[in-house]
Amino acid sequence: MKSRKLLSGPYLFWAASFIIIPLLMIVYYGLTDKEGGFTLLNLAQITTPENLKALGLALLLSFISTLICLVLAYPLAMILSEKNVNQTSFIVLIFILPMWMNFLLRTLAWQNLLEKNGIINSILGFLHLPAQTLINTPYAIVLGMVYNFLPFMVLPIYNVLVKIDKDVIYAARDLGANNLQTFSKIILPLSIPGIISGITMVFVPSLTTFVISDLLGGSKILLIGNVIEQEFKQGSNWHVGSGLSLVLMIFIIASMALIAKYDKNGEGTAF
Repeated sequence: MKSRKLLSGPYLFWAASFIIIPLLMIVYYGLTDKEGGFTLLNLAQITTPENLKALGLALLLSFISTLICLVLAYPLAMILSEKNVNQTSFIVLIFILPMWMNFLLRTLAWQNLLEKNGIINSILGFLHLPAQTLINTPYAIVLGMVYNFLPFMVLPIYNVLVKIDKDVIYAARDLGANNLQTFSKIILPLSIPGIISGITMVFVPSLTTFVISDLLGGSKILLIGNVIEQEFKQGSNWHVGSGLSLVLMIFIIASMALIAKYDKNGEGTAF
């Protein structure tokens, strides 16, 4: 028993060093001014017109990206769940293979594809078609979000679907339920934990990202993640940056509450 507790030591050290301490620092800077006094003005910075616009745009693009991921991921997860083990393992491997590449490199690749003289416009020019303005647009940011975060929607849904007892589905069909009724009454309700986990795992990083909007949106489109990054790196104002980060934590806490309510057994996250 003691040996097991000792084995948890490295994890506890890691969690304290890279999770708990940084979080406490964010809370401290977010709730204090430059003199160290308690203040809520840092949190109130979210109400400025520029920051509200950045937050609203981030929420909108994150919602659109999450919806697209859900529409694409659910059918794919259903197809994977109906394959045999060997086929599924191979398809999942192919699907998550790009995730083994660095996140920044994947986004830079899309930048090269979408830029004015990039590969896509070069192909269009070769086919004597007009060039398209793809880079530095909200559409490019959404594309980057969907590409990078789609696997985080597929895997939780697949993990839940593959655990559904096939006998339940066969019983529904034996009782006269058609495919639509079986899906709406059996499969969809049982897959809610995976859907909620997938939505959370896509929406939260989409909302807080700044790399994708930096590379694919340029300086023309600022999301709330870019504003926070600028406060830390360019303005060196850790207090305002931390205050805005604390506001975003509200969405993270809400997401955790959703998972706790709809996925109590961790079915959608254990993959």
